[in-house]
Amino acid sequence: MNLKEQYFPLLERHLKQTIELSEQELHVIYDVIEVIELKRKEYLLQPGQLSQHMRFIAKGSARSFYLDENSQEHTLQLGIEQWWINDLYSYLAQKESTLFIQAIEPCIFFQISRENLERIYQCIPAISTFFREKIQKAYVSLQERTLENMSIDAYSRYQRFIKDYRNIEQRVPQYMIASYLGVTPEFLSSLKKKQLESLS
Repeated sequence: MNLKEQYFPLLERHLKQTIELSEQELHVIYDVIEVIELKRKEYLLQPGQLSQHMRFIAKGSARSFYLDENSQEHTLQLGIEQWWINDLYSYLAQKESTLFIQAIEPCIFFQISRENLERIYQCIPAISTFFREKIQKAYVSLQERTLENMSIDAYSRYQRFIKDYRNIEQRVPQYMIASYLGVTPEFLSSLKKKQLESLS
């Protein structure tokens, strides 16, 4: 059994949580999926490249981040199995990416090219509905996070993180979580200590 055969049922279940698909439609999707396997710390996308695929994490964990003018990392998204990860701005605007997408653990990604996805939209309207909802949710999440970073203290952001990402914290290096929250690793340690004290 190859990797596509092994992990496609995971994508199938994921899609069926939102939309209904016939066996014939699933075969159409299966035929256009590409499999990308990355080692730990390898890149799926780098600045200057054009994002031309929608990407699903079938195994492992990954993140998107950018470097500021001081080469400081800022993590924008963390993801594990059954999460989609991409530079949506590059994909939708067809402009060069400013982000890195990197495997945190050894990863297997399913990806569908923009060209193939446009064809699928025509023959499987439910897939168009699926991705429209995903993109809308991503926009809402981005706006919520932007507002939170401006108006909510770091401890509240950390509490929100462990609630929303309860399956991620143990799998991701602490400096990446700190980068996601906009704090230093040392300050993150104090937030974790405060959280533990509140539970005792």
